[in-house]
Amino acid sequence: MNYSPNPTREDLAILQSTIEKFCKSHVAPKFQEWEDKGIFPRQLWNELGAAGLLCIDIPEEYGGHGADAEMAMSIPCGITYGNYGSIAVGISVHSDIVSHYILNLGTEEQKKSYLPKMVTGEKIGAIAMTEPGAGSDLQGIKTSAKKHEDGWVINGSKTFITNGQHADFVIAAAKTNKDVKGSAGVSLFIIDTDQKGFVAGRNLEKLGLHSSDTSELFFEDVFVSDSNVIGQVDKGFLSLMTELPRERLALAMNAVAAMEFMMEITKNYVKERMAFGKSISNFQNTRFKLAKLQTELRLNKALINECMDLFLQGKLDASTASMIKYSSTEAQCRMADECLQFFGGYGYMKEYPISKAFADARIQKIYGGTSEIMLELVARDLLGN
Repeated sequence: MNYSPNPTREDLAILQSTIEKFCKSHVAPKFQEWEDKGIFPRQLWNELGAAGLLCIDIPEEYGGHGADAEMAMSIPCGITYGNYGSIAVGISVHSDIVSHYILNLGTEEQKKSYLPKMVTGEKIGAIAMTEPGAGSDLQGIKTSAKKHEDGWVINGSKTFITNGQHADFVIAAAKTNKDVKGSAGVSLFIIDTDQKGFVAGRNLEKLGLHSSDTSELFFEDVFVSDSNVIGQVDKGFLSLMTELPRERLALAMNAVAAMEFMMEITKNYVKERMAFGKSISNFQNTRFKLAKLQTELRLNKALINECMDLFLQGKLDASTASMIKYSSTEAQCRMADECLQFFGGYGYMKEYPISKAFADARIQKIYGGTSEIMLELVARDLLGN
């Protein structure tokens, strides 16, 4: 199967070929074993780095390749197209989110300390925002950071943290000013996971994305110096809002890659599956449903191309990013359900790739901002309140 997120770019086609070869040699032979264990090995990060598949749009001065954002975000897409979504999501968090917090908000010292090792896979990053009582609504953050001489003492907990088991450091949001309400008074900190008082809890069992490690994190009087603050003190929420459009565009691109995979395997299957003496591809119900799904896929690809153009120009706003995140992930889940139905009872069996694509899809409407939050953001922009 050939895949390219943007057929007009020959360099992306070459990159996708590299990804396909990497997955065939480094992922496919052991993937089911990793899925059963609920985590892929730490060594895979080093292999990804050696293959040049991490943080490729980080500038060369910090160890990256200086590629553009479309090329960088295409890497998790190529892995998702192989139905290895649990690996793609970890890479996306590391490369498309964490590294850009450091690049865009970090000091020169922070950039030189973390970015080159993120490119090679020596240091793995995680983003720690979600808490047991604060999911899409980050204004409810309870984790606190109290000023102490030349640093901060952090206490609290996070949950559902991708890369939580493998992470060498996390970027965590904490309340630094309790005298103000809502989103004000939140700051971001780089916390190395070998710090005293940092505890990575259990690796959480999930409905899908099984080998993507997802953890609870605990901070018990964790001391970090002032040099570990990333961005401005008490301005962390604004920093989060600035970086979210990229995150949501990346999630949308992965949704479309998953849809491409599901459409490919389903159209081949319906041509082979027989019912009442003929392949089910000859039934009008099959043909019309697949035609609708393909139309939805093309529409979302078109909006993604528009969003990518805006992003590369620095013009992708929160509302438009919310539109594509909402539209593509809802479409992904609809396609997963419809395509699985074509496989009948076999689609419910774990050995069939469509069952994995179905399970992996469901989280897409939740993380990165739920569909309901996306609609609220669009409505606020549309109606002005």
